[in-house]
Amino acid sequence: MATDYDELRTDVKESQDSSLEALKSAKAPDAKSVVLELDEADALDGLTPGGEFIAEELVVQVIPQADDEFTCYSCFLVRHRSQKVREKAGHGYCVECEG
Repeated sequence: MATDYDELRTDVKESQDSSLEALKSAKAPDAKSVVLELDEADALDGLTPGGEFIAEELVVQVIPQADDEFTCYSCFLVRHRSQKVREKAGHGYCVECEG
């Protein structure tokens, strides 16, 4: 007896029909539940992954640009003057940006 392997099996066809019916009859979430979920997510934004809240200020020492340094006008990184390739309209460009 010949078997058609391309034909859908009856159990697969029934499950596809039932899943389509289940999707059609599925109840969409109401607006209030969505708002509550978003509010809960916003409340957790200030927490670290471990669940603890850290209220520390970061202290960073800012060092002014030295006389032998320049700020690249393309990438805005502070570079040593030996990395300056060209200067146009008073703005310096570094080796990497001119590459």
